[in-house]
Amino acid sequence: MSRDFNITIALDERLANPGDSVPQVGHVDIDGYSLGDHDFELPGGFDYDVVLTNAGEGILLTGILKAHVVGTCDRCLEPAEFDVAGEVDEYYLFKAPDDAAEQVSEDEDGEEAGVDYALVSDDSTVDITDALMGALLMDTPYVVLCKPDCKGLCPTCGANLNESDCGCAKKREEEELAQNPFAVLKDLHLDK
Repeated sequence: MSRDFNITIALDERLANPGDSVPQVGHVDIDGYSLGDHDFELPGGFDYDVVLTNAGEGILLTGILKAHVVGTCDRCLEPAEFDVAGEVDEYYLFKAPDDAAEQVSEDEDGEEAGVDYALVSDDSTVDITDALMGALLMDTPYVVLCKPDCKGLCPTCGANLNESDCGCAKKREEEELAQNPFAVLKDLHLDK
C-alpha cells in the first residue's frame, strides 16, 4: 500500500464540547496504490468529504472518499477502470483505556494481537491518513474486470477472446471427441 501523503487535522475549540462537529473537505494527489498483487493508478488522485465529531471520549471521523481508479483486468490483462466511493469511519480516543495492557490477546496463529484503535496525539491532532487509505482499499474490488462479461484470454494461444474467437476451443473440442472411444457411435442410426 502506497502512503505518499499524510493528512493531519488539528483539533481546536470548535470540537471542545461533546456533540460539536467540524466538516473537512480535501483532495489528495497521489499517483496510485497497491493491493495484494494489483497496482492501481489514481489519475486524478482522490477527494474526501468527512466530518469530525466530538463523541465525549474521543473524536469520531465519518464521511466518504471518492476516486476514479485504473487497474488491470484479471481476465484479459487490458486496462480496467472503475470508481470508488469508500466509507470513512474511524474513532480516535482522547486517551488510551486504563485496561489497554489487558486488551492484548492472541490471534489465530498464537501471536499477540493488539486492540485496533487510534488516539488523538499529544499535540491535539488526528492523523486521518490510515482511515482514508482504509476506505480506498475496502472499496477496491478483489477481482478487477474491464467489463462484467469479459471473456479473458485463450489458454492455448493467448488471444484476447473479447476481440475475436481464435478457434482454439473448437479445435480442442474436436480433438477430445476424436479421442473418445464412443466417437464411432455418432454415425450409428438406430431408427432403421
